[in-house]
Order: sequence, then structure tokens, then C-alpha cells
Amino acid sequence: MTTAGASEGIAGRQDGDDRSVPRMRVRRGDTSIDRRGRRRAAPPLLSYGFRPFFFGASVYAAIAVPLWLWMFRSGVGPAGPFVGVSWHAHEMIFGYLGAVMAGFILTAVPNWTGRLPLSGAPLALLFALWIAGRVACFAVGSPIAAMILDLAFPVTLSVAVWREVVAGKNWRNAPVALLITLFAFANLLHHLGGFWPALGEVAVRLALGVAALLISLIGGRIVPSFTRNWLVKQGVRSLPASFDRIDRLALVSVVAAILAWNVVPDFSISGALLVLAGGLLAVRLARWRGFGAWREPIVLILHIAYAWLAAALLLLGGSILWPDLVPQSAALHALTAGAIATMTLAVMTRATLGHAGRAIETDAATLTLYVAVTAGALLRVAAPLVPTLYMTLLVAGGTLWSLAFVLFAFRYGPMLLTKRAE
Repeated sequence: MTTAGASEGIAGRQDGDDRSVPRMRVRRGDTSIDRRGRRRAAPPLLSYGFRPFFFGASVYAAIAVPLWLWMFRSGVGPAGPFVGVSWHAHEMIFGYLGAVMAGFILTAVPNWTGRLPLSGAPLALLFALWIAGRVACFAVGSPIAAMILDLAFPVTLSVAVWREVVAGKNWRNAPVALLITLFAFANLLHHLGGFWPALGEVAVRLALGVAALLISLIGGRIVPSFTRNWLVKQGVRSLPASFDRIDRLALVSVVAAILAWNVVPDFSISGALLVLAGGLLAVRLARWRGFGAWREPIVLILHIAYAWLAAALLLLGGSILWPDLVPQSAALHALTAGAIATMTLAVMTRATLGHAGRAIETDAATLTLYVAVTAGALLRVAAPLVPTLYMTLLVAGGTLWSLAFVLFAFRYGPMLLTKRAE
């Protein structure tokens, strides 16, 4: 299995039914059974990592952004170690995204190793550590205490992932474990930014770079694969292009651009590499026949998410090369509110439907949340481009974006909280 193929277990299989049920595992009541016949009983919510973390992430996103908008307008800030926009950035990256990454990776790991998934009490403890981190960053005034409480979650997650990779001797997926470790290290740097401010920006670039690489790799696996499956079912003969030199060149360019952005973020070479990477990702995306899947939004949204990544890299490069024309804030929110939020919601909806035994198709609530997150991201990116309407666009964009996660929690929460299909 390639690094990108780590998504197979949770984001879907490559067979005809396109269900996201792990292949080596069957379901019998509330018991997980691995390929060696071992069992581990766990309540439904704690049977797989995606269940508590997807639900928790959606609820937190629905609350944190309106809370941030209120704090931004009122001038009131949290009592924790981060103030103003630093709290907002930390919680969206290391809070929301950290939870989604945990849910994804903990459900994918058993497919790499054939070992039991993290479930039951250990999973409950990890989820509790995530919650403790959110409370600490909001309410614990001691920077050291808040840092220790917040880092407990990503460090434990990293150790758990490495343990499974090593125990299963699945070295091909070690790069994913390395990215999770880098993400934890970025969290540490963001806390240290309270003592050495320059580290705060370094931390954000590192964490967002990790996210961009994961979307490039894993998204580049699942988007054409799921599109192909759907088009085949429709009897369409024009299918996504197979992985070839163009894809390799695009991925290499993304790695080079992210490295340059992290090491020399203000240099023209970094801007040029980011623009090149964004352009090559756009070419790569165009070869995946997304226009043929417009009738099924749960497939189309994957293409929209990847398009956001290409746009974000283009804007990031533009903000370095032409800072007077392209605000950095617009570029960063194209990556966060656009690419990251859209891709995570696309994977969360698809994976939840598959594990609930539902058809992988879009209902009215899912279509509405896709429209809401896309419109919200567009308005947020547009806000710094239209200074006279900045606050109006900011509030409208944040409201729509949060609505998407409210809808996810209400529509998909029951599926995540129960083991069997409704």
C-alpha cells in the first residue's frame, strides 16, 4: 500500500460498492473482530476512532467560529494562553483539524496492520485528552500548564500511530506517522510562540504544510478513485486518468513548495514554487473527469475540495510575489476554510454513510451543508479583498461555514453514535 493509500480503510474501498467498511473486519453486534479472530467489545461510540472524533470535531467547529466572531467584535478574549487571532488559528488547526486527523488515522491504521483498532477505554482516554486540550487553551491561564494539557493529545496520538506501524511492520506508511508527529511538533511550537513570538508563524506554516501534503497525497488517491467508481456505475467510458508522470511532478512540486514556504516564506522562489504547485494540481485535477460527476454532489465535493487546494497554493504564491494585490489572509483561508474544511467534510460524510451501511449518495441535508461550507469559504476569502465590506463578509462567511458543521452534527451524529444502520 502506498502512503496515499492509507485512506482506503476509512474513505472507501476500491471495489464496486464503494463502502468504507474495513476489509479485514466484520461486524457482530458490538464486537470488533480482526483477521486473527481476536475480539474487543466496545460501546458503539468507542468502537472506531472516527466516531467520537468526527462528531466532536463537527460540534466544536460549529461552536468555535461563532464564538471567535463574537470575541472579535466585542474585544473579549479567552483566559487561556492564546489571545485574539492566535486562539482562533490554534483551535481551528490543532483543535478541529487535529480531531479529524485522529478519527481518520485511527480508523485507517487497522487496515494497514491487521491489528485491532484503538477502541473502548483507550479511545475514550484519547478523546478526553482532546477535550482537555480545548478547555486548557480557552480557560487555563498558566501557559506551561495549558501547553502540557494540550500537547497530551497529539503526542499520545503520534505514539499510538507509531506503535501500530512498528508492531505491524508497516513501514510503507511510516511517512504518514511522520506527518502526524510533525503536526504534534507544530502544536508545541505554537505554544512556545507565547514566549518567542516568531515561532507562532513557524508553527502555523508547518501545521498547514502538513495538512496540504496530506490532502495532496490522500486526496490524490481518493478523488479519482471514487470518481472512477461512480462513472463506471453510470456507464461512462471517459474515466479519470491513471497515475503517471504528471501526478508525480505535481506531488514533487507540492513538497518543494511547502518546504520552501516553511524555510524561506518571504523569498520570491517560494512564491514561484507555490504558484507552480498550484497550477500543476489544477492540471492534475482536470484529468480526473470531475465535470462528469456533477450530478452526484458527494463525488463532486471531492473535486471542489481539491480545487480549493490548488487555488490556495496559487494565492499563497501570489501573496508572496504580489503582496499588494493578494492579501495573505485570503490565501490562508483558501487553504483552511476552503481546502481543509471542504475535504474533511467530504471524507466525514462519505465515511459515516459507509460505516452506517447507507448508500453513498447525497440527501438534502448533505447537499445543503456542502453549499454552506463552500459559500462560507468563498465569502471568508473575499473579505480581505473588499475592505469596505470586510466585517459583513466575515460574519456572513463564518455563519454559513459554521452552519455546515451544525448540519453535519444533526444529520450524521445519530449514525456516529450508533453502531448499526438506522
